[in-house]
Amino acid sequence: MRSQLFICSFLPTASMVESVDLVFDNDRYTVTHFQASNEFLEFIEKHYLEIDCLILQNEPILSSIAHRLCLEGRFLPAVILQPTDRGANNSNPLLYHKAAIYFSVAQLDRLIPTIDKAIAQFLSLSPTERFIQRTSDFLESTKDPSQSLMDRQRRLSEKLKERLGYLGVYYKRNPQFYLRNQNPSEREQSIAQLKSSYREIILNYFSDTSDLNQKIDEFVNLSFFADISVTYVVEIHMELIDEFSKQLKLEGRNEEILLDYRLTLIDIIAHLCEMYRRSIPREP
Repeated sequence: MRSQLFICSFLPTASMVESVDLVFDNDRYTVTHFQASNEFLEFIEKHYLEIDCLILQNEPILSSIAHRLCLEGRFLPAVILQPTDRGANNSNPLLYHKAAIYFSVAQLDRLIPTIDKAIAQFLSLSPTERFIQRTSDFLESTKDPSQSLMDRQRRLSEKLKERLGYLGVYYKRNPQFYLRNQNPSEREQSIAQLKSSYREIILNYFSDTSDLNQKIDEFVNLSFFADISVTYVVEIHMELIDEFSKQLKLEGRNEEILLDYRLTLIDIIAHLCEMYRRSIPREP
């Protein structure tokens, strides 16, 4: 796995490429620039899983680029460079997704910490909210945007966990996504998604399923960013096992097999506890 963070930019203006290049004066990043939109999109299609953050110059064509990325389920942390006379403000349109950061070109000396912030915000995006630029993107897309987002968050987090300097960024959660802080509708949707995810894990835990670890990672990721307690995970487990037990009794089958799924609960709790353990700031 590449230890450096891979930045890909769409900067149609040559002078902007030169200005941005001056910011990256260390070996922490690998940066690739594109000035043509077609070349930029082709590169993302081929190297999507390798890219860690986008830098996008806010030109008129950016709207169509963002639309294309959404339709293809290509979600990445992003910093959108604004002209000096506009800067970053609350009136900016939602060109890409809600975690994209608008950034004034007059503050390019602050670009690197802004990239850190963009990554942190992207990792804390809730898959249960409508985060893409327009409802039409969701309707036209051939991919589930929530699933695409979770897949990309998981892959990016794996890379960040390899870099001690990024642990603080990775574990910087947004309290507004905590289950206890969500409104009733959001909370209901989050709980439903957690239970559905856990059900999938239970049903496939002892089968030869290649994506089981991915399903566990997704459940733990959702639980961590929603600040779910281990106790609540146990409640989800017991509720589901009770449901299965009743079904087996109705079918006249032995329910002792359900005892084996204690291993599933132990596995999930171990993963979640490790996430919380790593979230504790390391001593200098």
